[in-house]
Amino acid sequence: MAKNLPRTGIISWLTTVDHKRIGIMYAVTALIFLLFGGTEAMLMRTQLIIPNNNFLSAGTFNGLVTLHGTTMIFLFVMPLSAAFFNYLTPLMIGAADVAFPRLNALSYWIFLFGGLLLNFSFVTGLLPDGGWFNYANLTGKQYSPSHAIDFWLLGVQVVGLASLIAAVNFFVTILNMRCKGMTLLKMPIFVWTTLVTQVLLILSLPVITVALFMMTFDRTFGTGFFDPGAGGQVIMWQHLFWIFGHPEVYILILPAMGMVSEILPTFSRKPLFGYSVMVYSSCAIGFLGFAVWAHHMFTTGLGPWAQALFSAATMLIAVPTGVKIFNWISTLWGGQLRFTTAMLFAVSFIAMFTMGGLSGIMHSSPPIDYQHQDSYFVVAHFHYVLYGGAVMALFGGIFYWFPKVTGYYLSETLGKIQFWLYMFGFNMTFFPMHFMGLEGMPRRIFTYASDQGWNFWNVLSSLGAYTTAIGGIVFFVNIFWSLKSGKKASHDCWDGRTLEWTLSSPPPEYNFAIDPEVRSLDDWWHQKYDGEGNKRTARVQPDVDPSTKHVPNPSFWPMVLAFGILVLASAPFFDAQGIPLALAGVVIMLVATYGWSFEEA
Repeated sequence: MAKNLPRTGIISWLTTVDHKRIGIMYAVTALIFLLFGGTEAMLMRTQLIIPNNNFLSAGTFNGLVTLHGTTMIFLFVMPLSAAFFNYLTPLMIGAADVAFPRLNALSYWIFLFGGLLLNFSFVTGLLPDGGWFNYANLTGKQYSPSHAIDFWLLGVQVVGLASLIAAVNFFVTILNMRCKGMTLLKMPIFVWTTLVTQVLLILSLPVITVALFMMTFDRTFGTGFFDPGAGGQVIMWQHLFWIFGHPEVYILILPAMGMVSEILPTFSRKPLFGYSVMVYSSCAIGFLGFAVWAHHMFTTGLGPWAQALFSAATMLIAVPTGVKIFNWISTLWGGQLRFTTAMLFAVSFIAMFTMGGLSGIMHSSPPIDYQHQDSYFVVAHFHYVLYGGAVMALFGGIFYWFPKVTGYYLSETLGKIQFWLYMFGFNMTFFPMHFMGLEGMPRRIFTYASDQGWNFWNVLSSLGAYTTAIGGIVFFVNIFWSLKSGKKASHDCWDGRTLEWTLSSPPPEYNFAIDPEVRSLDDWWHQKYDGEGNKRTARVQPDVDPSTKHVPNPSFWPMVLAFGILVLASAPFFDAQGIPLALAGVVIMLVATYGWSFEEA
């Protein structure tokens, strides 16, 4: 069947196993979910712009808090990073595709269906309201008897399965499919951060998977894993969640660090300062990321020894992070800087991430954490890390690689308007939250009295959020305008350093007509310039007849199998009818697995 499927038109996108197309689908889907998460944020900031506001009810506000956090982490930042993994990793290592192309397609469809399942709660009016951390035992059946929490549990479970499948795929791809001559210490730094991220996913996702199953069993079958009355422990959920949840922070930030480490050398016309140390620091961050989870739990009564251990580990993880910051600054120092939009976002990442990191180090001290815990100071901290850090870098990556993906530049004028709107809006939104937190404003309250002293800061924060939203509108206008009327880009439009810039823009389906061979780090740069920086003719990959190259065959089965998983995950919502629905899901999965097994790849 696969050989007869078309390679153009809508069917070709539904059945594609091409890593580049899957990367584009990840990116488009993630940006759509950004609209969901951004709208939720605007509604919350509108509710909080004045005291005693009744724009939203308390229940709706709690639901928006939960869905905003979950959407931005699991449905925007993670999948947008996955879009870059998908599109760029094989190109950067000189491979024809990923190790398991159909498994790659399966991960996308599972992610899409999981995101739709989570957001279907809007249609039912049962918004999950337990926060993105879903703490037990308030999320147990006793306190949350409706299916609202189940949307969160099953949606996150399905999305996590997609990430785990993709992590195994990219781990194998990077270790086994590098081109001739590309040793580990000749890989682009973005590939290194991608590799460390996959290790973190493989090690941390099973922990949250177990926790989600345990809570689902508590709610559905009456087990008592988190019920003290049945011999369980409420605190166990926090341990399981944060053993995943803190490596998750680095799952979000390491790809951004890799993107910045590719953008800065290109627009500084210098190699990345301290490449090998940057590699080791990435590995150190990944290792230490599993040793700091309980700093989220300093106020739970862990005792002085546990607090001292996790406080020291939290301070220690700042060392490899600081190494990266100084190396980025050293890369810029003395370079021939070109302040394109991508460069502006990359430089802003350094500044904003540093600010977020400094407030994070403050929380490594238990006495300070006691004061800041559950206040808006914490909201300011993690938004400076994840928005000012990860999201700013992701936008830099979009502006940098958009010409390679589409063949067209994004408008630099609109890009810089968006950048400054984001910079002013972001800082206007989140910097005042430091003062709100220090003045005692708790997180997750839906309204406040007018005599608390928070009025001015909330007005300023909400105006900043609206400014950021305008920047987001400019971004989407830029995309549509550039695809329709943008300036065409050459194969090496930024004078890049890595192998993807040897290919046409966009690259052919088969990637490399001639298998590349590298002799050094930044091999493409050394092919273009001699030791004195003089330009010389470099060998660009030629275009060939696609029929002469083997590419993986398209397939319907990944989408069908993912749909079966969706049907099975939906069964608990239908109570008595859930058993036939679950059986239907299992049958669909078995049929899809059978068809997959006998299909020519």
